[in-house]
Amino acid sequence: MTCTNENLLLLHAYLDGELDAANTVHFEDHLETCALCRTELERQREMRRAIRGPGVAHAAPDDLRRRIEAAIAAETGIAEPAPLPKPRSSWWPTAGALALAASLALFLALPQPGPAIQEQLVDSHVHSLLAQHLTDVQASDQHTVRPWFSGKVDVAPPAVDLAHEGFPLVGGRLDYVGNRVVAAMVYKRDQHVINVYVRPASDRQDLSPQAETYRGYNLCQWRQHGTEFWAVTDASRAELEAFAHAYTSANS
Repeated sequence: MTCTNENLLLLHAYLDGELDAANTVHFEDHLETCALCRTELERQREMRRAIRGPGVAHAAPDDLRRRIEAAIAAETGIAEPAPLPKPRSSWWPTAGALALAASLALFLALPQPGPAIQEQLVDSHVHSLLAQHLTDVQASDQHTVRPWFSGKVDVAPPAVDLAHEGFPLVGGRLDYVGNRVVAAMVYKRDQHVINVYVRPASDRQDLSPQAETYRGYNLCQWRQHGTEFWAVTDASRAELEAFAHAYTSANS
């Protein structure tokens, strides 16, 4: 018995905590029905426990480290690092050490930036394709898709019908982007998927579609009626811009 390569890839991402909330739930549902993936998951966990166990890791001798550093220095022409100064006999920290500690504490206290929105959107787009969990509600009828989101997200997405423009509506799903649950509308362009993420806009001013490329995927952002839209696809940039123009025109 075998399972799909996509699920085996998801298994490793699941172990590493790299799946978003929606795909984590989807993969855990898959585990309940797939004995092969459950067995492989436990095997991977056992292997990780064994690797981290005592007596597995081996510390290289200090003399070997010095010889390797000397060989690197000779090869690259970079001088060997100077030996660290011997510790002071007194335990009392210097003023410089105190300043460094205070700076480090301030840095750790500050909120650290998360991944850029483009990074999160591309990850979500790729995961939706790998997990075969493209839609929660599958329908080409806008009157079926839009009501499904009612009460599930902050803003119900406009499920505009663009089949006559060559962008048929496939359905929609819930996703997690920018630290919140958002609606994702799914369109197709031939064999290409276009994910449209919809969330309330922090800036209420309308914004015309702005296209960019990130990690080989084309993205387009725009704002309408106090709502922010991001479209992500591996279709061409020209096709994405045509989609954004058709969507905004139908939603105006």
